[in-house]
Amino acid sequence: MTHILVTGGAGYIGSHACKALALAGYTPVTYDNLITGWQDAVKFGPFAQGDLLDRARLDEVFAKYQPAAVMHFAALSQVGEAMSEPGRYWANNVTGSLTLIEAAVAAGCLDFVFSSTCATYGEHDKVVLDENTPQNPLNAYGASKRAIEDILRDFHAAHGMNHVIFRYFNVAGADPDGEVGEFHRPETHLVPLMLDAIDGKRDGLTVFGTDYDTPDGTCIRDYVHVCDLVDAHVLGLRWLEQGKDSRVFNLGTGSGFSVMEVIDQSKSVTNRAVPYTIGPRRAGDCTKLVSGSDRAGQELGWSPKRSVLETMIADAWRWHQNGHYDR
Repeated sequence: MTHILVTGGAGYIGSHACKALALAGYTPVTYDNLITGWQDAVKFGPFAQGDLLDRARLDEVFAKYQPAAVMHFAALSQVGEAMSEPGRYWANNVTGSLTLIEAAVAAGCLDFVFSSTCATYGEHDKVVLDENTPQNPLNAYGASKRAIEDILRDFHAAHGMNHVIFRYFNVAGADPDGEVGEFHRPETHLVPLMLDAIDGKRDGLTVFGTDYDTPDGTCIRDYVHVCDLVDAHVLGLRWLEQGKDSRVFNLGTGSGFSVMEVIDQSKSVTNRAVPYTIGPRRAGDCTKLVSGSDRAGQELGWSPKRSVLETMIADAWRWHQNGHYDR
């Protein structure tokens, strides 16, 4: 079976991607340093522990498995941390990705699927973002992802590295079969934090800012179900296998939900109230970020079928009640 190297494959999105790849007939090889990932989440192919900055280890893994492509998820991704510790983001995300890309080229692995972010666009209120929207990131997380996109374009020109770049925002939900799910320590994402609060695992949820220019004063984000998201990545891999040129795709529903709307829907799904308090805005947070996916639909045939707020929360709640990793 064809091996695909999945960096960050022990993490939330990466582990779901590994399952999707296995179902599509590939053998995913997880490459992860386990700083934020979990070895227990590696269930669908071999595991190679290592760091993106370790070129010798990367060379060893490429030589052993000879992957046909790389699917790159590994990254630091917290906005608050990116604002206070930008150096970590440039070192880990950019230097680590450059090391990975150079190792892939040296191994003759020239198909690359990259998990980027719509945070590269910065703040563009009251518009649906598309792939031609100007990129003006507001923090080191978005800026580091934009830099990696630039590196990929340069390596495409110099070495023929074909790539598909996916830009997306908030990911939610979990594998409906319950094999993998979202499990961060510490947790920073809205939906699992909210479910923890509902379940009594934390005192309550903090809503960061209620004075934004939105109908209820809270930030609006575009949410995509993790299974829809990784399906797009498999389609991106197929795109490259067909010899098509490098391409950027946004992944979103084109309609966002405010923090309060997510809280209200969670109460409806779980039949439990969400305890929360109001806190100040977080540095680097935008008012409204919504991304359409017309290009992905038209060219890849992608459709976010599970990206309905009720479904995303219901799948996350099912995993949340029983799912966890120990190591």
